[in-house]
Amino acid sequence: MTTASKGVFASWEDVWLLGGVRTPFVDYNGALGGVSPIDMGIKVAREAFIRSGVPAADVGTVIAGNMAQACFDSFMLPRHIGLYSGVPVEVPAHLVQRVCGSGIEALSQSADAVALGRADVALCVGTESMSRNPISAYTHRSGFRMGAAVEFRDFLWESLRDTAPDITMGDTAENLARTYGITRQEVDAFAARSFEKALAAQAEGFFDGEIAVLEDEAFELPGYATRRLKLRGEKRIAADTHVRPSPVEALAKIRPAFGGVQTGGNSSGVVDGAAAGLVVSGTYAWGRDKWPLARLVGAVSIGVPPEIMGIGPAPAITALLDRVGLPLSAIDRFEINEAFGAQAIAVCRELKLDMERLNVNGGATAIGHPLGATGVRLAITISRELRRSGGRYGIASACIGGGQGIALLVENPEAAN
Repeated sequence: MTTASKGVFASWEDVWLLGGVRTPFVDYNGALGGVSPIDMGIKVAREAFIRSGVPAADVGTVIAGNMAQACFDSFMLPRHIGLYSGVPVEVPAHLVQRVCGSGIEALSQSADAVALGRADVALCVGTESMSRNPISAYTHRSGFRMGAAVEFRDFLWESLRDTAPDITMGDTAENLARTYGITRQEVDAFAARSFEKALAAQAEGFFDGEIAVLEDEAFELPGYATRRLKLRGEKRIAADTHVRPSPVEALAKIRPAFGGVQTGGNSSGVVDGAAAGLVVSGTYAWGRDKWPLARLVGAVSIGVPPEIMGIGPAPAITALLDRVGLPLSAIDRFEINEAFGAQAIAVCRELKLDMERLNVNGGATAIGHPLGATGVRLAITISRELRRSGGRYGIASACIGGGQGIALLVENPEAAN
């Protein structure tokens, strides 16, 4: 695939991901179904401080990624995450929204802030409640006329349609399946492998190193209202709930969702969750004897035609590698968000990417895709996988509704020359 633009590129010499943590990703309307995305964000932010040993008082900026306004105080989401996690009141906070790339965008902006000397420590949080997406009306502010239609609609469902080409996100995957000759059998086989790899990672305890166990919890802030994280129907959640045995034979029985190769079984799981990371300068890390998880090397965001939005990671990764001067063969691991099975396969075919390097611990088909949180999760997971496997470079990438792609390059400091 060719593109006239190289996208928006940023690179950093001395910016580090000190550590990261996430909630379990929990199925739609499950134990996290009643929890505000703010409270999920507070939980992972607090846990990031505990695990890293970094005082919240050292944070110079808070950057959060989130899509749906899933609570009435959502305007204050980044600010409340900062305050209730212990960040000083003087420290500002802001929200970024790049749809499924929001988490990577938040990390990129955090890296910019550190590289430009605006902060030594940036708290980066991605959080999303898919379950609490509202039932909305945009036409009733002036009241109801006699006989007028009452137009309350499901925001989560409606937001999956791109009104420019007038097709759903699933239809964009079907377009790629036709373009790249991808069959239903191939997509089901890809999904089955994603589930198998995630099940193996769970059994080996790999995800335990990045998951914060959830129980009912209160978040106190002196002088202000107490916030609470309250699970629904469970006392404790310690693992992703969408991961389950899903053989090809079972996946093949699920009916198509968009009239083609995509089904509910071979598309990303609809889940709730949050993830947080601390982005710091080298001066801060080394001066406090902190060994970072990864170096943040560079990132690219780029546009693609909306009707094939899922191909976005391919030109984003190509542009990123071109700008940093690395060949595809130098990248030891890829975490490419599996928004749809056909979409992920199309990206691999476009890049001529060996799938043995892709999503080796399973992807969003098995783990799930809470929109604003996914990018942070991808960066944490790939950084930890590089440590485990001894690889040097990894790329986290995602397609973006509306027709974009985003990619982040990380380096394992233990493998650097």
